[in-house]
Amino acid sequence: MKFIEMTGATLDQIINDGELHTTDLKSAGVDATSIVRVNQHGDIEVRRAVKWDVIGGLLGNFEERIKQTTGCDWA
Repeated sequence: MKFIEMTGATLDQIINDGELHTTDLKSAGVDATSIVRVNQHGDIEVRRAVKWDVIGGLLGNFEERIKQTTGCDWA
């Protein structure tokens, strides 16, 4: 599976209405410096000490939003 990694702060910029919100990010343990990744299906995962946890998903044209905001491609 390919992903694009980013910080929690970057993810917060990408999220649209109907997706995770700042309060949801906080309750999932994501802050501005957290390492998160999104796969090509839009699933959002946060890096924990020993594993990745799925915390939600993005909808719609998330690929365009992610690539534009991060400047990265799937890896």
